Amino acid sequence: MANENEEVILTPEGLAKLEEELKELKGPRRKELAARLKTAISYGDLKENSEYHSAKEDQAFMETRILTLERMLRNARVISADQMDTSRVSIGSIAVLKDIEFDEVIEYQLVGPAEADLANNKLSYESPLGKALMGHQSGDKIAFEAPMGTFHYELLEIKPGQ
Repeated sequence: MANENEEVILTPEGLAKLEEELKELKGPRRKELAARLKTAISYGDLKENSEYHSAKEDQAFMETRILTLERMLRNARVISADQMDTSRVSIGSIAVLKDIEFDEVIEYQLVGPAEADLANNKLSYESPLGKALMGHQSGDKIAFEAPMGTFHYELLEIKPGQ
């Protein structure tokens, strides 16, 4: 686990998702797991009871996730759209990029590592591209190294995040 007091940077959307996940884990999921454990215990001999051991492992994982979420929420700093300066790329802003090699335009919202999700174009500011984008202005050319080579982009626009 990361430093107990390490700041977790989130967008309002990311905060809402973590709060919803915590609510789900502490409510319905805990009750569901308790029922699974009760059923598994009723089968008898716990030493060779795979259902019981599976439920106990799931319980340990869930309780660890609950503690992680509680720590993240306790140390959360929410970046909202009205706090953003769109003259430079910063956490929370949306960078509209042109991939110079493939002549494609893509948008990424820079977020904290806790809510990074490339499938939804949410890019961690700690990733290679995220680090390369931070502080740049519209019109800047950006190059960064990644395991697959050097990538080149042009920063077309900076928009406030949602």
